[in-house]
Amino acid sequence: MNNVPIKTALVTGSTSGIGKAIALALAKEGICVIVNGRRDKSLITTMLSTIEELNNIKPCPYIQGDISNEKTRNAIIELIKKNYGYLNILVNNAGITTQNRKDMINLTEDDMLKVLKINCIAPFLLTTALYPMMVAKNTINYIINIASISSYTVSTNRADYCISKAGMSMMTKLFAIRFAADNIRVFELRPGIIQTDMTRPVQEKYDNLIANGLLPISRWGQPEDVAMVVDAITKGFYNYSTGEIINVDGGFHIARL
Repeated sequence: MNNVPIKTALVTGSTSGIGKAIALALAKEGICVIVNGRRDKSLITTMLSTIEELNNIKPCPYIQGDISNEKTRNAIIELIKKNYGYLNILVNNAGITTQNRKDMINLTEDDMLKVLKINCIAPFLLTTALYPMMVAKNTINYIINIASISSYTVSTNRADYCISKAGMSMMTKLFAIRFAADNIRVFELRPGIIQTDMTRPVQEKYDNLIANGLLPISRWGQPEDVAMVVDAITKGFYNYSTGEIINVDGGFHIARL
């Protein structure tokens, strides 16, 4: 690293989709973004170069790996300790969806554990491990959990995913209470139908639902829609709030007759 940044951020699962948009948005603010994902570094060189140019940190720190693996979490923790000693922003974004969208009665224990470990257990363990580096007396730091409308919306062919995101919602409340006295604000974002690699296999389904009036704001959400909310939070616009849920869903959450 060529200098120590004023602010540091870790965005898990940030090599594509929502996580990538968040990482780029934070880098535009001059924040040193630690990128994490499962992709080989050779596949994201353009993204890393862009972040380096935006925040003037070379090389852009990248930890390749799945956060459900303890070795990956330890590598992230050690990098932050060695290079910075503190963390201002943690975005728990990494996640996977149900494999093959099978009927919930056919889910196996391995199916359940894979999704729960990545979407809920791993971010909990990573957050508690990073907590000592986020405690600050003279500044406010942020934890932002990227949950989903699936935390409260039933999909019987994605039961494991729904359960994992509901767990993240409770995790947000727990951290908000536990960390409030330490000047750490905790937020939960609930993206709706966002155009990413994860939703590409079901694009036709959602195209039809949106065309038939599913959303008050009648369009697909984009990763940048979520990133703009993260940007607003980390700029301090919500510093008298914690444990707050922010829907980024085109109005999907509004019950209508």
